[in-house]
Amino acid sequence: MTDRTPKSPPPHHSRDAPPPCPPVREADRSVRHASITAGVGILLIAVLASFGKFVAVDGLVTPGDAARTATDIMASEGLLRLGIVSLFVVVALDVVVAWALCRVFGPVSTGISLLAAWFRLVYAGVLLVAVSHLVGVLRLLGDDGDLAAFNAGQLQAQALSGIHTFGDVFGAGLLLFGLHLLVVGYLAYRSGYVPRVLAMVLAVAGLGYVVDSVAAILSRGSWTAVSPFTFIGEFLLALWLVGRGHRITLGGPGLHDDPIAVAR
Repeated sequence: MTDRTPKSPPPHHSRDAPPPCPPVREADRSVRHASITAGVGILLIAVLASFGKFVAVDGLVTPGDAARTATDIMASEGLLRLGIVSLFVVVALDVVVAWALCRVFGPVSTGISLLAAWFRLVYAGVLLVAVSHLVGVLRLLGDDGDLAAFNAGQLQAQALSGIHTFGDVFGAGLLLFGLHLLVVGYLAYRSGYVPRVLAMVLAVAGLGYVVDSVAAILSRGSWTAVSPFTFIGEFLLALWLVGRGHRITLGGPGLHDDPIAVAR
């Protein structure tokens, strides 16, 4: 007996209808989330580090004048304490950013991404040591009975020395930070999903930090820093990660619609 049950017509697709979007893979989603985390973390670091270093610390220091520096610090003790807290938060954020960038660029090279992460993690440890010297400055200038054997001039000189030590340790740590940016710049250049111009600018920023750290030692402090002009690379990377990172597709078409294999 012939089956006369009417069959459903095949689905009709309009010629003008856009093709269905491919599903987002779990790896793509993970990298996209990590890119947002890294970008936001870097932007927060830029704000907090600028406040902590340039406003709360450098803004209270009068070079060569320990008494004036101590007076200004005690008059704005709350500002310095807030700056120290900001720098401690920066240390924590550096750990988060190190992990996030390792995840973003892990598909390019797992080993090299881990190397970049370790450079930043060790830098975060050096920064932690540097900030601890600022805590010591507060203790020196505070009302501490254990320091009663020192006169005011000696305490002020030690406090200024502690601030200088903070700057020296922080500057030495920037060598590791610069190496981190150089490696991340290389990974970004190889990735296929980060614009290569941005990757090169990022590498220049890293080179600026490395040159400053080495030159400050070799030139006995007479070096004019170049990193204030080259630092923009990491800031631009942060903006790209936040604004464009949600479009990263591993092993698929890049942002310029060119099929690029991520891993070579």
